[in-house]
Amino acid sequence: MDDTEDISSLVHDLSDLELALLLSLGGQEHCLIETVQSSINDVAAELALICSHTYGLSYTAVDLSDTASLEEFRQQICRPNWRMEEPNVAPRHRIFDVVIAKNLDHASNSIQLEALELMRSKRLATGNILLEAPAHFLFVPVIARDAGQVRPKLNTHLTDHLIISHFHDSEDGYTYLEEDDDWHSDGQRSLSSVVHKPGAGESRHPSIGLDLLGKLHDASKTVKVTAELIRYQQDIVVFLRLSRAVAGGISARSNIHFTKLAKLLAVIHGIDYLTPSIVALAAKKVFRHRIVVAKPEDDRSLQYGSDLTAVAKVLEYATPDTILESVLTLEAPL
Repeated sequence: MDDTEDISSLVHDLSDLELALLLSLGGQEHCLIETVQSSINDVAAELALICSHTYGLSYTAVDLSDTASLEEFRQQICRPNWRMEEPNVAPRHRIFDVVIAKNLDHASNSIQLEALELMRSKRLATGNILLEAPAHFLFVPVIARDAGQVRPKLNTHLTDHLIISHFHDSEDGYTYLEEDDDWHSDGQRSLSSVVHKPGAGESRHPSIGLDLLGKLHDASKTVKVTAELIRYQQDIVVFLRLSRAVAGGISARSNIHFTKLAKLLAVIHGIDYLTPSIVALAAKKVFRHRIVVAKPEDDRSLQYGSDLTAVAKVLEYATPDTILESVLTLEAPL
C-alpha cells in the first residue's frame, strides 16, 4: 500500500473535527472552527481529546474573553516547567503543540495581533524572553457563529492565515466526549472537567503521528493539475474578486491556500490529481470565512446613478454561502 492509499484508508474512520485538524496539520497551516455559542466548550473539549489521542500532541485551551490580558494569554500558551537558557541568549519557553483559542473574536486587538505573529513565525519575543512553538504548531480559534453573522469578527490578517473554516453542529456528535458516561452537554463545562479514561474502546480510534502527517504534506506536493483545472481555479478567484457582492477578502494568500487545500483533499481521497468536485469543495472551505460582503452604500454603480434601494434589494440575500454557491455554477472542465 502506497502513502496515498495509507492516508485515504484512515479518512473513513475520522470525524469531521479530526479531518479538519488532519488537513491543517498536513498542510502545516491553521484552521478556524465555528459552532453555536452553547457548544463552544464541548467543541473545544473534543478538539483537545482529538489532539491528545488521535494525533498525540500536547495542547492548551484558552478562553479569550473581553477581559483576557496579553500577559495571561502568554502564560497559558506556554508549557509548564519548560525553560531553556543559553549563555548570552534570552530564556526560551516552549509553546504547546496546539493552542485552542476559545472566543478569539472577543479578544483584544493586541491579543489577536500576537496570535497572528505566533501563527506566522511560530515565535514571540516578549521583553527578554522568547516563546517558541514547535514546527508542527497548530493554532485553532473556536468561535460562535451567530445566525446573522456573515464573517468572523477577527483581525483581517489573522483571518487570512487560516486555511479553512469548519462549522460543527452539535447534532454531528462528539466522537470522544460521548464515550464518557459522565459527560453531558450543558455548554458550560470547563475543559479541565473533561476526563477521558483510556480503555478497551480506545483502540477503535485511528492514531496519526507526525510521520503520516509528513507523508500527507509531501504527497500533496506531487498532485498533478491540468491546465484546464488551473483555469477553473482562477475563474473562481476572478469571479469572486469581480462580484459586486464581494467587498474584499480574496487575497493572494487565499489563492495559495486554495491550491494547497485542493491538493490535500485529493490525497485524502486517494488520488494524485485534481478534479472539479475537489476544487469546488476546497473553494467552500477556503473562502467562506474570508469573504467580505459588500454594503449597498459602497456599490460602485451608485456613482453612475443607481438607486440605493434597488442596490440594497440586489444584495439583500448576499452571504458568503450564497456567493460561493453562485460562483460554483461556473462551467467546470470535463
